[in-house]
Amino acid sequence: MDISVVVPLFNEEESLPELSVWIKKIMDENNFSYEIVMIDDGSKDNSWQVIEKLQSQNSNIKGIKFRRNYGKSAALFSGFDAVKGDVVITMDADLQDSPDEIPELFRMIKEDGFDLVSGWKKKRFDPVLSKNIPSKFYNWTVRRITGIKLHDMNCGLKAYRKNVIKSIEVYGEMHRYIPVLAKWAGYNNIGEKVVVHSERKYGITKFGLERFIRGPLDLLSVTFISRFVKSPMHFFGILGIVMVIVGLAAAIWLAIEKIIQIKNGIIGNLITNSPYFYIALTSMIIGAQFFLGGFLGELISRSSSDRNTYKIEKKTFD
Repeated sequence: MDISVVVPLFNEEESLPELSVWIKKIMDENNFSYEIVMIDDGSKDNSWQVIEKLQSQNSNIKGIKFRRNYGKSAALFSGFDAVKGDVVITMDADLQDSPDEIPELFRMIKEDGFDLVSGWKKKRFDPVLSKNIPSKFYNWTVRRITGIKLHDMNCGLKAYRKNVIKSIEVYGEMHRYIPVLAKWAGYNNIGEKVVVHSERKYGITKFGLERFIRGPLDLLSVTFISRFVKSPMHFFGILGIVMVIVGLAAAIWLAIEKIIQIKNGIIGNLITNSPYFYIALTSMIIGAQFFLGGFLGELISRSSSDRNTYKIEKKTFD
């Protein structure tokens, strides 16, 4: 199969018929063999009924329905697990991502050899203050931290080589950092393509301002996990060494100071009266705790076994 299109959605009953017709038109024009995997992330409207109706009209459409809203990462994880296409395209269901971009994204993966191609909504139709400016600052920060030169890290329109999405694990809120996860999984050939961004035609946006609070925290999480999960001692050990060095330096200063006092005939000034004594003691205790944390981290498994277990109510395929 050439292409799998993964569409996570939440309350998008109005846009789904138009989106499916649009994707089918592009696939037929380019003679692609394809599938469309729609993941209903606990919608409260009739999105699932629409998906079932669309599948009855087009056997290339498949549906997955969650019992409740788990979030976009959960929907993408389940979609990635189900796909069979050589190239996997992700796009949002709100018609702001254009299926017209699919042929060029497919070509960039198959012919140009990219592992992942991310869309760049260079001209956006989102609110300037609440979305555009924060997004630009957010993307600048991510570029500086990760070294991945993408202008729009969180763009929903992306293309992947199949083995990329089978090699990474998307959970929590990590869908924002799939290029980062791919890079740290060894897929360094990451490209970018300017894509068309349209105004929302139906409904309202599902993302609130809280994502700008969660975003930096998620970035810190994925950075730490990706770099230190296999060797937590590399992180905690360095902190432990720093604290022990601080403690030793304070202890040596105390010893030198005491020797000088004795040499000058000053007797009776206890070491415990100096603040450096408590700095040395506290630093060494904290350093030992960091070392202990590193050892425990080495022994504890990476995560719980059911982190990506979701209660799927039903599927339209086996």
